[in-house]
Amino acid sequence: MLTLFPGMFEGFTTHGLVRVAREKGLVDVCLHDVREHATDRHRSVDDRPYGGGPGMVLMCGPVFACDEKVVAAGRAAGLSGEPRRVLLTPQGTPLGPSLLEELAREPWLSVFCGHYEGFDERIRIGLRPLEVSIGDYVLSGGEVAAMVLIDGTVRMIPGALGAAEATQDDSFSRSGARLEGPQYTRPREFRGMRVPEVLLSGDHQAIAEWREQQALRRTRERRPDLLGEEHTGEPQ
Repeated sequence: MLTLFPGMFEGFTTHGLVRVAREKGLVDVCLHDVREHATDRHRSVDDRPYGGGPGMVLMCGPVFACDEKVVAAGRAAGLSGEPRRVLLTPQGTPLGPSLLEELAREPWLSVFCGHYEGFDERIRIGLRPLEVSIGDYVLSGGEVAAMVLIDGTVRMIPGALGAAEATQDDSFSRSGARLEGPQYTRPREFRGMRVPEVLLSGDHQAIAEWREQQALRRTRERRPDLLGEEHTGEPQ
């Protein structure tokens, strides 16, 4: 992670799925502070844009220097070549299951977290990163988006989750390309709401069929575009 705020990742890397994957030796998350590579006494990493305009722009020098440190550290750790560089920006390729699977196969990612009005264009030209967006909106910084990307990527690494099939029925999974249906657990009845009888039947085929029907129904109601249908505005 190349970031101006490495402290934002402390809780993320020491809890939940990422912590478990790290303990299993499946993944590691290394934090690199871009500001450490500033060259003036104010530790400046941004400046006003040429041509005028609001806000500030991240400068080339600290970002390129931090990238060089990451590459050197990776090679010292036994990684060959260069990392797959990922730049988080609203202008990037939308993040989805196929891209997460692709990133999960990479031995080495270098994720750039932006701030202010964005990156000097020469960072894109010189480092040639894969630009990725987590949605059509703007955040105050790339750290939250980076956590989304890493969490989604780690889930795709074999062994990270308890069961190999755990991701297969997820919403937007490539196996189904639809939303996940409803789930229930104990108690059987809660405040007048009962678990559907089919889930208590022990009939695995009937349960599988019910889940398939519910997944399709929910997708048709909420995201018909995933089924190639138009939204009617009314539940089916």
